Amino acid sequence: MTLTSEVQTGGIALTERPTASVVTMWGEVDIALRNQASAALAGAFQRDLPVVVDASRVTFIDSAGIAFLVQLCRIGQDEGLQVTLHDPPTTIRDALRTLELDSLVAR
Repeated sequence: MTLTSEVQTGGIALTERPTASVVTMWGEVDIALRNQASAALAGAFQRDLPVVVDASRVTFIDSAGIAFLVQLCRIGQDEGLQVTLHDPPTTIRDALRTLELDSLVAR
């Protein structure tokens, strides 16, 4: 019998506030969080409220994490809902700028 232990080094969670849906991202945001990202994405737009992405505690983000942010913003635009990125660390700002996606995400 083999025992495995997954150590989670990051996460994505949705918090429902009265005036907005808040998607909080922390630690290492990568492909391993795809299920959390899918759940947050689905829940964020069910309420027909603005979406705030709090990325202030992200220490690393890969292409899957950037794709998640882009998807949030594009769906928000399609639904007519404002999506804002709150306090992104340099790692996210630089990645968005390098990919020429910084204008897509409101801050």
